[in-house]
Amino acid sequence: MHAHTIHESPDMRVERRDYGAQHKLSLLPEIYIERGTKDDWELLHELHYKAENLGIGPRFYRCVLRGQTIGVGVMTVPKMLLAGRNVVFPHLRPNQGGMDTKIMNRHRAIKINEMSCTNSRLVLDTMYRGAGIAYRMQNLMMRMTGCEFVEFQSSMSKFNPFAAKAGMQFVAPRRSANYEKGLAWFRRWFESAPSDYMGVMEELGAMPSPVFAKCVGEMRKLYYSFSAMEKSGDNRMNGTKRVDGMEVGYLLKSLQQLVLASPLYGVYLNPDAGVELPARLPVLAFDNQRPDEPLRLDLL
Repeated sequence: MHAHTIHESPDMRVERRDYGAQHKLSLLPEIYIERGTKDDWELLHELHYKAENLGIGPRFYRCVLRGQTIGVGVMTVPKMLLAGRNVVFPHLRPNQGGMDTKIMNRHRAIKINEMSCTNSRLVLDTMYRGAGIAYRMQNLMMRMTGCEFVEFQSSMSKFNPFAAKAGMQFVAPRRSANYEKGLAWFRRWFESAPSDYMGVMEELGAMPSPVFAKCVGEMRKLYYSFSAMEKSGDNRMNGTKRVDGMEVGYLLKSLQQLVLASPLYGVYLNPDAGVELPARLPVLAFDNQRPDEPLRLDLL
């Protein structure tokens, strides 16, 4: 067995181990990818680490084995502001030279929506993980969208390279712009590590009522000041109303995400954009060509 380190820090070491010869799951020829519904997401969403909500305009794809849904992917409307996109597509970067107008921003949004979508969720039944299904599924459902490019943001991709196997090309990760200010706030209020959700929640629960109210009030202000999402799109008309109504646990998770996350931005350039693909594809169709080559329809 050979092992190489893919991440190392003072408190964590992640190794990838090669156990020698690999074999394919015998059930792979019976697994298909097709359009799904929200019911498929409800079936498996609790297995995803971001199970609480979905992005705007979700389109569902499912992975099916003998009539049973074993995996679900969700495509959503792209966000209008993404630092990673500005690196990969500098011509789509907003407000270059400070000359943007309302009509320019509107047509930029229309163009981005026409060209792309976001792969915001992908979850597989735990019984079928580790068999090479996830990256095959992701590649095929990205092709099936018909979009020119598909975007992807994921912190997990630093440790699990399935999206890279699916053909995603990633920008180097960057620490959150809110990292230092956020850490300083957590250290002022809590003894637990900022990433320790349960520890922070326990400390909040032990606070006297006036201290709890003060801490949560500051948490709402900090989250709102950090969050571009709360000040753009439809949310821009709400002011702090939405944030003021957030349940404390959800508010804490959202703040931790803004402070601690350094998600990788990836993009898949779809070689089948504009091509009418079958409504149902065998998962092994992935193996007929490279991830960045047009789908070999003659081999289906």
